[in-house]
Amino acid sequence: MSQPDSIAPHGGTLINRIANPTQRDEFLSKADFLPRVQLDARAVSDLEMIAIGGFSPLIGFMEKDDYDRVVNEMHLANGLPWSIPVTLSVSEEVAAPLKEGNLVRLDNAEGRFIGVLELTQKYTYDKRHEALMVYRTNEEKHPGVAVVYNQGAVNLAGPVWLLQRDADPRFPTYQIDPVESRKLFQDKGWKTIVGFQTRNPIHRAHEYIIKCAMEIVDGLFLHPLVGATKEDDIPADVRMRCYEIMVENYFPHERVILAINPAAMRYAGPREAIFHALVRKNYGCTHFIVGRDHAGVGDYYGTYDAQHIFDEFNPGELGITPLKFEHAFYCLRTKQMATTKTSPSTREERIHLSGTKVREMLRRGELPPPEFSRPKVAQELARAMQINEPSYEI
Repeated sequence: MSQPDSIAPHGGTLINRIANPTQRDEFLSKADFLPRVQLDARAVSDLEMIAIGGFSPLIGFMEKDDYDRVVNEMHLANGLPWSIPVTLSVSEEVAAPLKEGNLVRLDNAEGRFIGVLELTQKYTYDKRHEALMVYRTNEEKHPGVAVVYNQGAVNLAGPVWLLQRDADPRFPTYQIDPVESRKLFQDKGWKTIVGFQTRNPIHRAHEYIIKCAMEIVDGLFLHPLVGATKEDDIPADVRMRCYEIMVENYFPHERVILAINPAAMRYAGPREAIFHALVRKNYGCTHFIVGRDHAGVGDYYGTYDAQHIFDEFNPGELGITPLKFEHAFYCLRTKQMATTKTSPSTREERIHLSGTKVREMLRRGELPPPEFSRPKVAQELARAMQINEPSYEI
């Protein structure tokens, strides 16, 4: 008898909205007769995440009852915790001819037919209210708020189907969907798995808190996000090379699974920490690391707001255990990574390097010190900086 999953998906069932061959043939036969909606990069990621079960229990883009309760109360209409609205927004001009009850063809940015929406509802929404509730600000300079303000005024809702699950050409060997990650955990005999979310290369502070977490679980699911991010974030291919270097040289191979997270980044700080935890629960993780300023941007959120928000839910309600870590630094007194919980050092004995300072060093051709980044990782970042020269945020 096979061993059961370590943890149930959110809502109890792992959703699969990938069209079977019969459904796919039927959708393709109607392709030229269906009204079309073109998806941006984030909507494509959301479609994929719904289809593979990463956003379980969602089976499509949110109807108004779910949307309103998520925005206002961080729960779905049925009472399940959910912190981020997952919607398909279009202009009034695009929405006007679409009829509720009919199918809508979903195309990617290149105009390729990738999915189908069964349109159950069209509704308008208050962009400013969504921004204030979800992002805690209405300032357009916040990247998440800017997306909300720039998107269409009408949300299209209903179940979706992804025509087929294609391999990500950038990282085909690391595309491990929830049904596969759960099987891998079972095959390895892991009952407790900690997930780690990052949109950045792993530096020494990350490595420290990850390894602290690994002491109390069976395995690590290293799950960097490779969906749409800000233009000044480090490109996914550079980050993946850094992760490969870390896993190859600094982690026990048999206790780590490296996989990509296809989701897009929202930069919603505390609310996105909850969102990220629930997604990792769907992948089969029992624990989730929440560090300093999780999913934050600029100075919009307090240093540990993303940890405090977990206390707003009833014990056990989320179904995954957050592991909360303080900001780590290199301690000159003890000659190792530490936090204020483990180090007796004074401020002057702690090495904190900001992303800005590191970027400046890399542009000058200088490598960050080993106290901040493993030398092989620093060399990879320096190489990428010299090739691309963007204003990376580390």
